[in-house]
Amino acid sequence: MYPSATPPREVKIGDAAAFAGTTPRAIRHYHQIGLLPEPERGGDGRRRYGYDDMIRLLWIRKMSEAGISLDDMRAAFDEARDVEDVLGRLEETLAAQEADIRRQRAIVQRMRAVGSPLGLLSPLVTDRLGHLPSGALRPGDLDALLVTERIFGPLGAAIQAGVFITLATHPGLRAEADRLDAADAALDDTVDPHDPQVEELAAQHCAHHKALLQAMEAAGLDAAEEKLFEIYDAEASGEDDARTSAFEAVTKMPYGFSPARTRCMELTAQLLYGDLSASS
Repeated sequence: MYPSATPPREVKIGDAAAFAGTTPRAIRHYHQIGLLPEPERGGDGRRRYGYDDMIRLLWIRKMSEAGISLDDMRAAFDEARDVEDVLGRLEETLAAQEADIRRQRAIVQRMRAVGSPLGLLSPLVTDRLGHLPSGALRPGDLDALLVTERIFGPLGAAIQAGVFITLATHPGLRAEADRLDAADAALDDTVDPHDPQVEELAAQHCAHHKALLQAMEAAGLDAAEEKLFEIYDAEASGEDDARTSAFEAVTKMPYGFSPARTRCMELTAQLLYGDLSASS
């Protein structure tokens, strides 16, 4: 009745692939994994595909379009597994893919709203920084947020964003931060870690950090951070966080700090934590 839709009794691999809507390479792969029995070759040494082979190829194409894996196809043809089990796992896979697509679309929407690369960071970070004018954040600020998010997660990066908001809105604090960064860079391998300037710079870092905290408190950013904890707890509930531990991440980052700069960081932390414990 429909002769144009009926393949000849036996066809070559190219014709079989064209009819089934696949490729000869794919058909050869089906042979290798046992999904499609390999037919006998003709007198010219070429494979010949009959009606049953074509039917199998058509079903393979349909199952592939449905997202069924090649392993599950083989099991379905062999009737070695309940089809409900195959469909159940397929549904789980599709649900995960849908979640990935929703997450990817949300990232695209954030990038359109706040620009790239800020939009690539977590919503907790982009929402907090989204109100800043264009250019208020420096590329180095975004780099720091990227590293912090990797090590300490979205909440840690969102809290650090409060520092960058303060720096962006307080020119005096930004200038002091730039001066301290330059002083840190000067602590190269030629500087003795026990040079008095190292301790002096640590004290200056401590003072600057306190000034930042005061400015953040005056702007109400400290109260906003309490709200961040509530939002993060709600959003992170049930999520599978694949981040490495903070210790592993820090040790794998190629910072390459000199001994003098490392000691300055340690002294700064001691001064800050000492003052915090004394005031509590």
